[in-house]
Amino acid sequence: MSRFSASSGYPLFILMFNLFIALLGQGMVIPILPDYLKQFDAAGTAAGYLVAAFGAAQFLFSPIGGQLSDKFGRKKMIMSGLFLTVLSDYMFAVSHSLSFLYAARFIGGIGLGLMVPSVMAYVADRTTAETRAKGMGYLSASMNLGMVLGPGLGGIIAEFGIRVPYFFAAGLGLAATLLTWLLPETQTREIRAAERSRSQREPLRQQLLNSFRTPYFRYLLLILVMTFGLANYETVYALFVEQKYAFDAREISVIITLGAIVGVVVQVWLLDRIVRRFGEIRVIRCSLILSACALLLMLIRVNLGYLLAVSALFFAFNAFLRPTVSTLIANMAEGRQGYASGLNTTYTSLGNIVGPIFAGALFDIQLNMPYIIGAFILLGAFGLTIERKKRNEGRIVNDGGVLAPKSEK
Repeated sequence: MSRFSASSGYPLFILMFNLFIALLGQGMVIPILPDYLKQFDAAGTAAGYLVAAFGAAQFLFSPIGGQLSDKFGRKKMIMSGLFLTVLSDYMFAVSHSLSFLYAARFIGGIGLGLMVPSVMAYVADRTTAETRAKGMGYLSASMNLGMVLGPGLGGIIAEFGIRVPYFFAAGLGLAATLLTWLLPETQTREIRAAERSRSQREPLRQQLLNSFRTPYFRYLLLILVMTFGLANYETVYALFVEQKYAFDAREISVIITLGAIVGVVVQVWLLDRIVRRFGEIRVIRCSLILSACALLLMLIRVNLGYLLAVSALFFAFNAFLRPTVSTLIANMAEGRQGYASGLNTTYTSLGNIVGPIFAGALFDIQLNMPYIIGAFILLGAFGLTIERKKRNEGRIVNDGGVLAPKSEK
C-alpha cells in the first residue's frame, strides 16, 4: 500500500475538502440559530436537543461506519456519509416544523457517523506513526475551517433569506460527493475479505463493552469527557453572546470566525511541531487547563475586543486536543483503524448527546452555568492523563509522546 506524506497529495486534499463541506453546513447554523428558532417559538432547550439529535445519530452509526469501512472500503462510506449530509442540509432549508428540524439533524448525524471514522481510517492507512499527528491535524483543521467559515457565510448569506445558507451548503456537499469518486481506495480486496471473515458486525452494546478492554480505552474516555465539556461552549454560544452582549447574527459570525481562524492556524502550522517537542500527554494536559480557563474568562463582560481574545484563546488550545488524542488512539489500533476510528467517533457522539442537552437546560436556568460546569468538566478530564506510562503490546506511550519498545528482561 502506498503512503502519502501528511502535507501533500490529492487524496488528503479531497478528504479535507469533504470534511470542510460537511462541517460548513453545521457551522452555518450557529449565528442564525437564535433567529431561526424564533420561527418555532423555541430557545436554549430546543437548541440543546437539536445538537443532541445530531450527536445521537453519530453515536448510533459511528461504530457501523467504522466497521463497514474496514469491510467494504473507505471510499464507499465516505460518499454515503456525504450524500446524507446533503440531504440533511436540504431538509433543514425546507423545514417548517421543529420535529422536521430534529429529523434533519439526525440524518446529518448519520452522515458524519458514516463519514468521519472512514476519513480518519483512510488517513491512518496512508500515513506512518511519524506523520500521523500531522495528518490528523490537517483533518481537524479542515473541520474547524468549515466551522469557522460556516458562521461567517451563514450570517452573510442569510441576508438573502434565513434558509438560503442551507441550500448553499447542500449544493457544495453534492459537489464534494462527486469529487470523492477520484479517491483511490486504501483497502485492498484481500484486506476487506479478511475483515469480513473475521467476525460479524458487533452490536453497539457489545462494541462499547469491548472498548473497555482496548489498550486505548483511557483515551476514548478522555474523548468522551472532553467532548461533554466542549459541547457546553458550542451549543449555547450564539444565544449566550446575544443575551450577554446584545450582538446580532453578523457580529456573532465575526467573533466566531476570527476566533476560530486561530485554531486552524494552530492545527496547520503548530500542532506537529508542538507535539514533537513536548509530547502528546503534556500537550493534552496544558490544553485542558487553558481551555477551561478560557471558558471561565468568557463570563467576564468587557467589550468586543476582550471577547475576541478569549475566544481565540479557547479555539487555540481546543485545536490541540482532538487530533492529539486521536493520534494516540490510531497509533494503538493494531491494524483495525476503522474500528478504532468508529469507537473514537462513538465516544465523541456520547459527549455530543449529553453535553448539549445539559448545556441547553442549564442556559435556560442561568446563562453562565454551561460555561462554569464545562470548565470544571475539562479540569476533571486532567485526571485521565495522570498515569505516567501506558503500556500497549510491547510499546510505551510516555509523557514525552515517544513510542518505544519495552526493554527485554
